Amino acid sequence: MNTLGTFYGIGVGPGEQGLLPVLAWDRLQHCHTIYVPRATSQDASTARACLPQNTIPEERFCEVEFDMSRDHAVLLARYTAMAHSITEHLRAGHDVAYLTLGDTMTYSTFNYTLQAVRRACPDAPWRVFPGISSYAALAAATGFPLGEGKERVQILPCPETADELEFFIRRNDIVVLMKVGKRLPMVLELLQKLELTDSSAFGSRIGMPEGFCLQGLAPLLAESHTGYLSTMLIRNPTPHLS
Repeated sequence: MNTLGTFYGIGVGPGEQGLLPVLAWDRLQHCHTIYVPRATSQDASTARACLPQNTIPEERFCEVEFDMSRDHAVLLARYTAMAHSITEHLRAGHDVAYLTLGDTMTYSTFNYTLQAVRRACPDAPWRVFPGISSYAALAAATGFPLGEGKERVQILPCPETADELEFFIRRNDIVVLMKVGKRLPMVLELLQKLELTDSSAFGSRIGMPEGFCLQGLAPLLAESHTGYLSTMLIRNPTPHLS
């Protein structure tokens, strides 16, 4: 009977090539199969582009196309099918890796993959290597402290309404806003109203060639930018801590 292979989750990027833990890179190079997600709207996998220059044979990579469906049944079927494919390799004694952009366990599609693999092959060993989140990369690029002393930091996907977002801003020292997307104009309008544009930072496609980061949002307010793959850090100097 073959010894089961190990399933690895590895966070890369979030944009800059080669930005991943040394230990994760060492494990990755010895994996038999490497699953790399690719958005249906993209021609190539962004996660794979974040790997260091390497000589890993092309046949080890398995590209997986995905979209951002909110249908739970669709998601369950998709990840169950992928888990069965991964399990075949694990039962053959092969180590398998799955790449994900940013931190492995923070708003990541890898969470669904890991759950599905553990259901399909509960005895298989697994290990998750943490990656660098987009908000940590943005904080580092702009010199924006993510909490000093006993400051309260709230991490959340961008709310649908300005009232809901204002609720969180007023009750925290710092709000980390992820998944901004098409709600960016609403967010900018609210921050202007609250006079917080100078104490906020914004990053789009952080670390990628076409990406940019801003400390202070005046340039962003003057131009039209997409909110896709964007993160925002909002500091409220006078929160209502109730």
